[in-house]
Amino acid sequence: MALSEEHAAEVARMLQADHFDPSLWSKMMNVRGHSGFLDMNYVAHGDDWIELALPWREDLVGDPETGVLASGPIISLLDNATSMSASTRMKKFRPQVTLDLRIDYVRAAVPGRTIVARAECYQTTRSMAFVRGIAHDGDPTDPVAHAAGIFMLVQAPQFMKVK
Repeated sequence: MALSEEHAAEVARMLQADHFDPSLWSKMMNVRGHSGFLDMNYVAHGDDWIELALPWREDLVGDPETGVLASGPIISLLDNATSMSASTRMKKFRPQVTLDLRIDYVRAAVPGRTIVARAECYQTTRSMAFVRGIAHDGDPTDPVAHAAGIFMLVQAPQFMKVK
């Protein structure tokens, strides 16, 4: 996706920052593109974890008879949260490529409820970040899905296209 000059300048400023602020990054990124369409929201973060939320919407339902959200938006939420947990741990944004992201569904989400993804980055190396997380609909001890993944950290200063 090509970025407007204004958005590209905003991203460039954040890339030059000496720290990574997940709340600001989420505010900037979750209003555009796929995350913006899904209406993902920042919830909270710590030193190596982040929480993002995905509000229930009828147009994201996979089965109209039950009202249960489709799996795609939940996968996207977990992908975004796990990726952002890596930058949160490193305290610096680095472009990433998803090498592996396994998602195990434990149960269907309750119709009408917001899904919250809590993800943590538990290890980084020079070129990889190892992450895990859960998605729940109100009770973290009763998850909808579990995620485990690996992101490749990219050393590419010119990874954005500008219109």
